[in-house]
Parts: sequence; structure tokens; C-alpha cells
Amino acid sequence: MNSRNGVVENGSVAHCFNPRTDIPATEAEAEHVQDPAKFSLGDFIVGQSTDPLRPPPQFTQWRKAGAWEASLYEPELLATAGVRTTINYDGKRHPVINLCSYNYLGLATRPEVIAAAAEALQRYGMGACGSPTLSGKTDLHRELERRVAEFLGREDAMLFNSGFGGALGTISGLLRKTDVAVLDNRSHLSLRDGAVLARSRLERFQHNDPASLDAALSRRKGKRQLVIVEGIYSMDGDFADLNRLLEVAESHEASVFIDEAHSMLACGPNGRGAAEHFGAEGRIRLIYGTFSKAFGALGGFVAGPSETIDYLRFYAHSYVYSCALPPVVIAAILKALEIGTSEPQLRDRLWDNAHYFRQQLNGMRINTGHSTTYIMPLIIGDRARMYRLGHELRRRGLFVAPVDYPAVPEEGICFRACVTANHTRADLDEALNIIEDTIVPELLQHA
Repeated sequence: MNSRNGVVENGSVAHCFNPRTDIPATEAEAEHVQDPAKFSLGDFIVGQSTDPLRPPPQFTQWRKAGAWEASLYEPELLATAGVRTTINYDGKRHPVINLCSYNYLGLATRPEVIAAAAEALQRYGMGACGSPTLSGKTDLHRELERRVAEFLGREDAMLFNSGFGGALGTISGLLRKTDVAVLDNRSHLSLRDGAVLARSRLERFQHNDPASLDAALSRRKGKRQLVIVEGIYSMDGDFADLNRLLEVAESHEASVFIDEAHSMLACGPNGRGAAEHFGAEGRIRLIYGTFSKAFGALGGFVAGPSETIDYLRFYAHSYVYSCALPPVVIAAILKALEIGTSEPQLRDRLWDNAHYFRQQLNGMRINTGHSTTYIMPLIIGDRARMYRLGHELRRRGLFVAPVDYPAVPEEGICFRACVTANHTRADLDEALNIIEDTIVPELLQHA
């Protein structure tokens, strides 16, 4: 469902759930899996196969039975990640209004960004062809590290070749077996996996709940503790309750790590993310972000004290043992950072569009959960209905992301819509008309 974690995007990951007891236990029984709506990815972690390279046979049968539903995933884009694009749907070219893209400021298709990438391609070639530690780092990489650190008011920054790998490498590089990772239970899987890879102790607290965080920290008194939160949560589209959570962490003398993947460059007066939005930058020493959202490119970064960054250059394995980002991508990011910091009107337009779209959805009685940002769940609450509506929306020319359990609770099964700065009012109104014609009657019928 998302490139950063493969299957799911938040803390409700498949292997956090116990397998159901009513799934077929043998291949013979698996042949009779007819109703994919009865099962989910959370049911197929434990299998009966004696070969680790062979998935559970009931999983394969479930995939076959649910092929029509699954065809909404991994769509083939035939054009750019713009506000209107073309996808391959039912074997044909199909124009759609794109509410799936993280291209929040429209920078992925800015002519200046493309020109910068083209110039770097001519000078440096395609790939970095080496890890940053040994041979893959160019002067462009150094410049971007300096620019990111300067932009965020930090001493230093380092770059990763993927958002998922960077978060995983940072957390696993910092924590040790005797440490405690304290995560919001909606945290991205890359953050949780980083703590698991470090073999650190793992504590969770209820989403945005200061009392739950206090209890989690109290259970591990005397240990080094790292509180891990996100600026904007990518399934619910809500901010971290940052100031209240920081008060609790500070009362326990716990360090705080913030993942600004969906908030960096897109919120805050200067685009420095949720920490800036809440006036909390000085209270958080380490900031993580990605270049695959508002920057419109690829990769991740972490910024903080120079001694911490220097340590991570040796202990974040996804940095040391991975090829560096291609220079062509670095050049595009540098130009995107320049535009994003010099054109605040892009953020203004993004937020104006988000407020308008959410207000119109809520006026139709579409439940957008706790969203207060440009990411909005359109909660359906029923798997079969969601997939049926998903195909109808695609046919009508609206491209939204289906989100199934266990990425969200079963009652929270939804479509996720992402609004961007480049959507016009006409784009949004056309999308709203399609939603009003398709989703609204279904929800009213089953109210």
C-alpha cells in the first residue's frame, strides 16, 4: 500500500495481529477459499508450509479469490504524478483525477526541478555506483547535506537512499538492546522495524495520548528511552499532539525523535514541518524526513547534532552498506528545496485546498476521521463495499487509495485522499461530484 513499508503504513501492522482460527489449515481446505472478504493480510503470517520460500497455501488461494479486489493495488501510471494523470485500468488507458499522490507542492513536475535533474544527468551520469562511505558521494550530496542542516537550523544532516531505509537505519543505529523505544501505536512500520532490528525493548502508547505515554515511560524507569512520534500521521491525516507529548517526555528526561515525512516542506511558516508548526523545534534534537513527499523525489535524511550524525554515518547500516542516491535525484531535491523555501504561496494553496475539500466532504456527511491536514481518510467501514466503490470511482475517473485492515481497524476501512497545491477548485469540485454520486448514496443506504 505504500513504498515505505510494503504492506501497511502505520503501527497496525499485519504481524501485530494474531492469525484467525477459522482460516483453512490444509491445501485441500484452502481450495475452498471463496470469500476474500472474510480474511485479511493479518491472517496469513503463520502458515503450514515446511518450506520457508513457499507462502502459506491458503494465502495463495485467498489472493486468487480476491483478484478483482486486489486489482486496485499497484496501479500502472502511464504519465506523471500530476493532479490529473493516466492509469492502466481494465487494460485500457484511463484518465483520472489524482488524489493518491504525495506530490503535495507539485514539485515533482516543476520545469526547474526537471531541468536541474537533466543538467546533473549530463554531468554525473545516472547512478552513484557506490556507497556514500566509499565512493558514491558527490559534491552535490555534500551541498544538500549542508542545505538541509541550514534549512532546519541543525549542525549537520545525512542522506539516505530511501525513506523506509533511512528511518530503519537511524533508529537501529541509535538504539541498543538495553534501550527502550517508546512508539505511538500509529507509528510507521519503518520506525518499529528499526527498534526491532536494534533488539531494543519496545513500548507503545495510545495514539496522541499523553497519559498513555506517561504510563509507558514509567514502566521502564532507569533505562535510556527514546520517544518516537510523527509530525503528521499518514493514515489518519492528523498532527502529533506535540507539545503535550513533549511535556511528558521531558518530565521523564526521555529523548524525542520526530519523523516529519509527510510534514516536511508542506507545513510550518517556513516549511520546517510539524515541529515548526507547533513552535517546538528547540525541544527536539533529531529530526527525520523524506524527499519522496513534498520534495517530489526520493530518499530520506536525518538532521541533528554533529556528533550524533557522525556516529550514525558508521552505525546506520542502511547508509553505510547501500548505494548513495543518484546525483540526478540530489540535483532535483536541491532545486525543490530552493523553490519550496522561496514560494510560501505553495503551502498556502495546499492548505486552502485541504480546508475546502474536507469542509465539502464533511458537508456530505463523509467521515474524515481526525484529519486536520491535506491527508484525509474517507471512511467506509466495510471491506466489500469499499472495493466495490473503489472500482466504481476508478471507472468514473477518480483515483483514491483503498486502505484495508490491518493497515486500519476494520471499522476504519477507507479510501485515502491526498490534496495538493496544484489541484484547482475545478479539479476538487469534479472529484467531489463523483464522490457525491457514488459514495454518499451507499453510506446513506447503510446508515
